[in-house]
Amino acid sequence: MEKMLDNLLPIMDVEHDSILSKQGDVTVVFKAELPEIFTLSDQEYEAFHQAWVKAIKVLPKFSVLHKQDWFLQTGHQPDFTKADTSFLSRASERFFNERPFLDHSCYILLTKKPDNRKTATSAYSSLLRRSIVPEETLKPSLLQDFLDAAGQFQRIMEDSGFVKLTRLREKELWSGKRTMGIIEKYCYLSEHNDQYLMGDINFQEGLQVGSKHCQLYTLGDAADLPALCGSRINYDKYSTDKTKFSIGFASTLGQLLPCNHIYNQYLFLEDAQKTITKLESKRLRLQSLSAYSRENMIARDATNDFLNEAISQQRLPVKAHFNVLVWTEDKEELKDLKNKVSSALAQMDAVAKQETIGAPQIFWAGIPGNAADFPMNDTFDTFAEQATCFLNLETGYRTSLSPVGIRLGDRMTGKPVHVDISDEPMNMGICTNRNKFILGPSGSGKSFFTNHMVRSYYEQGTHIVLVDVGHSYKGLCDMVNGYYFTYSEENPIRFNPFFIGEGDNLDTEKKESIKTLLLALWKKDDEAFKRSEYVALSNAITGYYRHLEKNPSVFPCFNSFYEFLRDEYISVLQQDRVKDRDFDMDNFLYVLRPYYQGGEFDYLLNATENLNLLQERFIVFELDNIKDHPILFPVVTIIIMEVFINKMRKMKGIRKMILIEEAWKALMKEGFAEYIKYLFKTVRKFFGEAIVVTQEVEDIISSPVVKQAIINNSDCKILLDQSKYQNKFDQIQELLGLTEKEKALVLSVNKANDPARKYKEVFISLGGMLSKVYRTEVSLEEYLAYTTEQTEKVKLMEYVAKFGGDIRKGIAAMAEDLKLKK
Repeated sequence: MEKMLDNLLPIMDVEHDSILSKQGDVTVVFKAELPEIFTLSDQEYEAFHQAWVKAIKVLPKFSVLHKQDWFLQTGHQPDFTKADTSFLSRASERFFNERPFLDHSCYILLTKKPDNRKTATSAYSSLLRRSIVPEETLKPSLLQDFLDAAGQFQRIMEDSGFVKLTRLREKELWSGKRTMGIIEKYCYLSEHNDQYLMGDINFQEGLQVGSKHCQLYTLGDAADLPALCGSRINYDKYSTDKTKFSIGFASTLGQLLPCNHIYNQYLFLEDAQKTITKLESKRLRLQSLSAYSRENMIARDATNDFLNEAISQQRLPVKAHFNVLVWTEDKEELKDLKNKVSSALAQMDAVAKQETIGAPQIFWAGIPGNAADFPMNDTFDTFAEQATCFLNLETGYRTSLSPVGIRLGDRMTGKPVHVDISDEPMNMGICTNRNKFILGPSGSGKSFFTNHMVRSYYEQGTHIVLVDVGHSYKGLCDMVNGYYFTYSEENPIRFNPFFIGEGDNLDTEKKESIKTLLLALWKKDDEAFKRSEYVALSNAITGYYRHLEKNPSVFPCFNSFYEFLRDEYISVLQQDRVKDRDFDMDNFLYVLRPYYQGGEFDYLLNATENLNLLQERFIVFELDNIKDHPILFPVVTIIIMEVFINKMRKMKGIRKMILIEEAWKALMKEGFAEYIKYLFKTVRKFFGEAIVVTQEVEDIISSPVVKQAIINNSDCKILLDQSKYQNKFDQIQELLGLTEKEKALVLSVNKANDPARKYKEVFISLGGMLSKVYRTEVSLEEYLAYTTEQTEKVKLMEYVAKFGGDIRKGIAAMAEDLKLKK
């Protein structure tokens, strides 16, 4: 027989931001933000569990804790409306369009029952009665006492540091014209406001809500429960021989159950003294009957143990019930859902019981505000400590609202999340600098991650200087039309340190950098220069720029500087009676002759293009062919230093980044170590970040600079697959100062990747306080832009050549062809 929901609904009204039932129950609702899955250690799980126990103990008797976790299968919705989206960003949005993931919402409902309320059972539920008038009118003082207790509950939970509770107000509890309140959402099993189509709730053939076919699985009988429970369990997928990876005890019923479901958790706080008295009576009855049956004897001993623990350890006895409500619009999928839930419960060592006859009453009690109407014959007696083990403690990865950061994926589904590893950690106080240290062996996906990170920062307005060996960033540099400095016989490397571009000026630092360069070209490393030589060079540089002002037709470069010294400055020295022993001009001109027009290295300091290095936002210095060159390499080193320090000091309010790839090993040879130390200690003061990337663990151990200056001044540590070092990871752990939790996370990287998708995982630690593993999953277009595989790079260049050198069109065409071949 059809009945109207309005007549049956057990909720009477929403007042004072609380739900009032027709039986006189008052319910306060909180929306909870839980910790992200795979981020808590063993000790943190235990601390979180203890916080739940403490919070529950402040609730008054005759109250109910109803925790309702919603997990809805959702698809990622990209934003194609941004006008300034780049070619690769648009490709990424298309790639992740409709990527399925579980959207999690958690509600904590605290209900206070009237003291004389009749206990609900399967046969005595508001669903089976027409209308109930509250037997007792709540006094304002009693309501205030309960609200105070709810406030204490919230304070204890938030003080634990693991969860944030937000009290839901009337507009979120009650439905509006265009919004669904929490009660309506449950009645139609929908969290989306765009679902205006209402459906019947049918209990005739199973449980059906609109077009959704539902099944209910319960943990309401002590016989179905696991023999042991705790705050955490091992997750074998991510564990190794050396480490055990922890997840919450009930995680398999939460984020790890891949289907639409609601996990309801109920704890009923009755009069503890009456409960113990009832159990004492039960123990005496079992004692008298124990001679007739071994089952009675065992039950007597179990009851006796329960009472002893309750009294000796001051445990809080509660009644508990847990259930999982799953649904699908395709009836054929119900068998598959049953297998998934059975498997999830089996991982907890529990037995799945599918509820059929009692399902309507249990579903009905799940209506927010109606937990007090739960059939108590479907609960079991336990203590708060054990009951809270079955609470879902985690949620999915959250995305940052910060405008700065990179797009990574969560470990479960690859759902794209925005991650800020620069500003947000500093604002939160868990990092004191933005520097990063990246460690990853060859083939671990290091180049992909760094390319992806650098591109993201570039698109957010960062000025980037890259020092590389191996041409890892050539594709990305071409994409953004940056400056790419590299050496080949046909096109040797060229600079022009004498050129002053727009936005730059001849200040003390510019003079000092030119002096340093000239002295490096003139003197050997072990050869000291005199004070008089330093002064003479300083005067020469000042005089040269005055000469340029008077002669605008003269192009600033080493050639014109050399001619100024030879033709004009030499007469100035003679007028000032500077002797050769104080400054030997002939020796100076002779030593620097190879860099002048017609000399062996005349190309090096006379560039006529790629001049404005201060304003250029993407600069790559590729040192592969010159890292062992005794002349070129020291010069390039000095120019790199000058370029970034110039940006650091002059580009005020603009983010700067210097990323030194494997080149840092070569740079150490030329006294670059002191510069690296200076950089890592001071770059944060200039809104900058320094990043060092290395492959081998031995490199860290052998270099005192890396061990001391870099690691100690890099609050963000990024590690890729370290599985080949797992037997000697203790050394890396000690060097990087990683905790046991971080060790378990690092060694879990790439342990259980989805074989259907192509990606690598990356571990990120922020100040040793916030650590997570993410996916680095990119679109095919991004893959082609970042790839370091030579065969793929050669093929890409062929496509680019077909489109007249347009790398975007080349990537798009090659990606389209590769998709068609699949």
